[in-house]
Amino acid sequence: MPAPIATATASKKRKNVKESGVPSSKRRAVADTESADATADIQRLEDQISESRKHYNNIATLISLLTTKGSAKKPNVPAALALCRVFSRLIAGGNLTESSRAAENEKIIVAWLKERLKEYQKALLSIIRESDPSSQITALTLCLCIVNERATHLPGEEGIWLTGLFKNVVEAVVEANNGQAVLAEFIEKAKEFEDVRYYTFIQISEYASTPRSSETIDTLITILSACDSIPTPEHEFESFYTKTSQNNKRVVSAKSHKKHAQDAWLAILRNNLSETQRKHLLRIMVHNIEPWFLRPELLMDFLTDSYNVGGATSLLALSGLFYLIQEKNLDYPQFYPKLYSLLDADLLHSKHRSRFFRLMNTFLASTHLPAALIASFIKRLARLALNAPPPAIVAIAPFIYNLLKEHPTCAFMLHRPIRDADRQALLAARGMDDPYDPREPDPVRSRALDSSLWELETLQSHYHPNVAAIVRILAEQFTKQFYHLEDFLDYTYQGMLQAELGSEDKPFKRIPVVEYQIPRRIFTDRLLEEDGGEDTAPGSLLRGLWEFA
Repeated sequence: MPAPIATATASKKRKNVKESGVPSSKRRAVADTESADATADIQRLEDQISESRKHYNNIATLISLLTTKGSAKKPNVPAALALCRVFSRLIAGGNLTESSRAAENEKIIVAWLKERLKEYQKALLSIIRESDPSSQITALTLCLCIVNERATHLPGEEGIWLTGLFKNVVEAVVEANNGQAVLAEFIEKAKEFEDVRYYTFIQISEYASTPRSSETIDTLITILSACDSIPTPEHEFESFYTKTSQNNKRVVSAKSHKKHAQDAWLAILRNNLSETQRKHLLRIMVHNIEPWFLRPELLMDFLTDSYNVGGATSLLALSGLFYLIQEKNLDYPQFYPKLYSLLDADLLHSKHRSRFFRLMNTFLASTHLPAALIASFIKRLARLALNAPPPAIVAIAPFIYNLLKEHPTCAFMLHRPIRDADRQALLAARGMDDPYDPREPDPVRSRALDSSLWELETLQSHYHPNVAAIVRILAEQFTKQFYHLEDFLDYTYQGMLQAELGSEDKPFKRIPVVEYQIPRRIFTDRLLEEDGGEDTAPGSLLRGLWEFA
C-alpha cells in the first residue's frame, strides 16, 4: 500500500531544513578546505612547469584561472603570483630569448611563451583598472616585477619602459576605478626610484598630449606634484628599480630628467584645465613647477593668460610671473599697471588678501621704482581703506608706513602746506579738489603724487579703537625703521573682537558706542505727555523709513 502524499511532503521539508541548517563554522571550514585545495593545485601546476618543459601547457591553465569571467573584479591572486614566479624564472633563464640558430620548434615555443606573457600582462592591467584596492596594488607590484625582469635579462628591452608594459601600467593606474590606493603606491615608487620617475615623466607627457577629462588631469597633476625632488647638476643618481638603468646615460642625467618633466608639465598646462585646476597649478608654480623648466620662458603664455583673467586667478599668477621677471630676466612691461588694477574693494574682502600683501610687499620693495608709481599704490590703498573691513585696515596702515619710509619723496602726501592765501580761502569755502584720478589705469599718470592722504586723517576717527590707534602712527614722527608686515596680516574680525572683549572679568577698555545720537522717541513724532510733550529731540531714523498706520 503506497504511503500518503502528506508524509512524503513532510519528509522532503525535513530534508531541506537539515541541509540549510549547517552551522556557519562548518561552512567556513568547507570554504577554507576548498581554498587550500585550489592553492595546492596552483602550486602543483607551478612546480610541474619548473620540472620539465613538457608541462608548459600548465601556463595556459593558470592563465585560464586568472582570466575567467569576472576575474578582473575578483581575481585569483594565488594564480597571479604563481604566474609571476613562472615567467620571472623563464625570462631569467633565457627561455623567452630567440636565437637565430635555434631550431624551428624552439622558435615556436618561444613565440608561444611570449603570447602567454602578453595574456598575463593584459590580465594584470585589467585587475589594476577594475579590482579592489588590495588586488590593484598586488597587480601593480607584479607588473613592475615583470618590467624589472624583462629590462634586466632581455637585451634591448628599453622599449618595455617606453612603449611596452610600463606605458600600459601608467595608463591603467591613471584610469583605475577607485584607484586612490594604487595611485598612492605608484607615487611612492616614482618618488623612491629615479628610473621609474624618469619614465613616468615621458609617459605623462605623451598621455596628456591629447585632451583628457578633468578627473584624469587631476590624477596627472597629483603624480607630477608629488615628484618634487628636482635634481641639481651635481646630483648623484643612486636609487634604481632596475639595475640596468644606472648604465643608461639619459636616466642618470639631471638635464634629461628636467627636460622630460618640463614636457610633462607643458602637456598638462596645454590641456583643458578647469578654473580650480588652474588656480591649483598657480599655487604650486614657484616651488613645484618652475624649478623643473630648462626654458622657463615657455611658462610665460600660461602665466600672462592667467594674469589677465582677473580676480583670484590673477592674484595667484603674480608670484610665478614675478619669479620669471626677477630670476629669469623676462620682460613684462604691463606688470605694475596690471598689479595696480588688481587693487579693488573685492580684494580687501578676499581670502587671498594676506597672500596679496605679502607679494606686493616684495614687488614694491625696490627703491629704484618711480615715486609716482609708489604714490599711486599708496593713494589707492588709502582710498580703499575707507570701505575696507578692520582687519584689512590694520594691514594697510603699516604697509603704507613702510612705503613712505622707503620712498621719502612720497612723504609730501602726508603734510602738504598751502602757502597761497587765495588757495587757502578757496579750500575753506569749497573744500579740497583732489587731483588724484582713480580711473586712470596707468599708475604713473594718476597724479597721486600731487594729492594728499586725507583718507588716513578720516580713518583716525574709525569706530574700532584698534584701527584708529594703528592709523595714528602715520600722524606721528617716523622714528621706527619699519614694521614687520607679518605681524598684521593674520588679523581677523573675530580675533580683534575677542582681543577687545577679553575674559569675562576683564572690563571694557572703552564703552562701545551703539548710536551716534540716541533718540528720545522712536515711533512718535512728539514726546509723550509724561515727558513734557515738548518736541525737543529729533525723530528716530525708523520713523522716516516706515509709515505706521
